[in-house]
Amino acid sequence: MKIFYSLLICTVLSIVMQSSQAHCQIPCGIYDDLMRIHMMEEHVVTIEKSIKKLAEKPNQNQAIRWVMSKDSHADQLSEIVTYYFMTQRIKPSMPDYAKKLGLLHEILVASMKAKQEADLKHVKTLNELIHAFEHAYLGEAHQH
Repeated sequence: MKIFYSLLICTVLSIVMQSSQAHCQIPCGIYDDLMRIHMMEEHVVTIEKSIKKLAEKPNQNQAIRWVMSKDSHADQLSEIVTYYFMTQRIKPSMPDYAKKLGLLHEILVASMKAKQEADLKHVKTLNELIHAFEHAYLGEAHQH
């Protein structure tokens, strides 16, 4: 019986130790780069809608909801850039590493600025940067 419990404890500890040493936030091998880029574009569309609704001067409660929506989608966009592309997909050994990393950084800055003020110029900048990153990352032959 002691052997059984010892084996059980070793098995449980082995499983716990393996899962605690996972190196990424998304299980390895589950990557869909194009889907993530489309998600980034959707977040920008929602940021744009929020800014346009704020320009309509809604009542205070609605204004708060639109600001929260804008900020939430800017955060989600930043999370995709940071936790998906920068930490998992863009590697120093890749061609044009600095260009891709620079575009991702510019997207983060534009996302931050979209949170700071409700100005459609940030939406335009985000769309341009995401488009540029898409072509730099997926290749010039990639078409929408």
